[in-house]
Amino acid sequence: MTLRILIAPSGFKESLDAEQVADCIATGILRVLPDVSICKAPLVDGGEGFTKTLVAATGGTLHHLEVTGPIGQKVQSHFGFLGGTTQKTAVLEMAAAAGLRLVPSDMRNPMITTTYGVGELIKAALDAGAQRILVGCGDSGTNDGGAGMAQALGVKLLDNSGKQLGLGCGELIKLKRIDFSEKDSRLERVQIDVACNWHNVLCGDKGVARVFGPQKGASPQIVEQMALALEHYAAVIETDLGIDVREMPGSGASGGLGTGLHALIGAKLHSRYDIVMQYLELDNLIPEVDLVITAEGCIDYQTPRGKIPAEVAKRAKRYELPVIALVGTVGKDAEINLRQGIDYYNSILTHPCQLSEAIAQTTTLLTNAAEQVARLLLVGRQITLAR
Repeated sequence: MTLRILIAPSGFKESLDAEQVADCIATGILRVLPDVSICKAPLVDGGEGFTKTLVAATGGTLHHLEVTGPIGQKVQSHFGFLGGTTQKTAVLEMAAAAGLRLVPSDMRNPMITTTYGVGELIKAALDAGAQRILVGCGDSGTNDGGAGMAQALGVKLLDNSGKQLGLGCGELIKLKRIDFSEKDSRLERVQIDVACNWHNVLCGDKGVARVFGPQKGASPQIVEQMALALEHYAAVIETDLGIDVREMPGSGASGGLGTGLHALIGAKLHSRYDIVMQYLELDNLIPEVDLVITAEGCIDYQTPRGKIPAEVAKRAKRYELPVIALVGTVGKDAEINLRQGIDYYNSILTHPCQLSEAIAQTTTLLTNAAEQVARLLLVGRQITLAR
């Protein structure tokens, strides 16, 4: 009987996209088990690759343009249109305009990075005739609450003297009033749906400043300054608009971009897999296989809070399938995932090394790690046959 394996990975941030990860795993397995049947279902969660994956899955079109990057420089970006839709639907990802990979490692300060380019992507989609826009949130290098995005679309964020705020989270502490008089009127006629991590909230102990700020280069002092600025931002939004975003599900997505999208331009936030799985075939493929292999850059206590390996495991366990996760690093309390449907996880690293070295060698490390998994499967097969 031919062993059927489904490879359903995420991408590895700043290294390989999900398609490349799936190819590496398949290559490693086939070195040892050339007779297995492999099906690949590279996944996205709203972060890097969201646009290209959905465009490819639907036979749509990709459009390239230049936008303002997270530190104010111009960067090459893209958005797309889905194929096969009756409603002209644009798709874009915030990572393509304000992602962490676009922030040089020596310039990572989320007090000053901006989502302005995300607003420019939305404007470009509107200019191209979009009737509906899908926005993917993930892999952000920003923490501005979506303020820059809204400013790019004509929303004015004003201080005590009526002057427009500058860009970045650090400016939000000066916010006094929100002015929609010059907001792009087309936003009222377009449906905007956002695929985001439902677990991420804007404020509080589990808010984006404290949970994700350090990952984006913030010192403990900056983390507290950002938390204070976002609390103030939320207070003004509640006063001016009557919306309490502090702990609203998804409000903290992508450094608070979820807040700006919902409160300032009228977007609807969705749990990201409710959007993504409409266009991908994972649920159709799982019942047809014997084993599922997933992958991501890191596995830790946050993985069950909406990360791809946990989502894959949850769906695989509906059919009582075993799940293996190959990861870049094993982080704090990773063992919690063994109670969430992942049966085995292992790091692809073979020796201590710098992050830059690991990123440079990801293709080789991942392929070799998949080969080792295949060798374990071969041993299991031999034990079964011996019986």
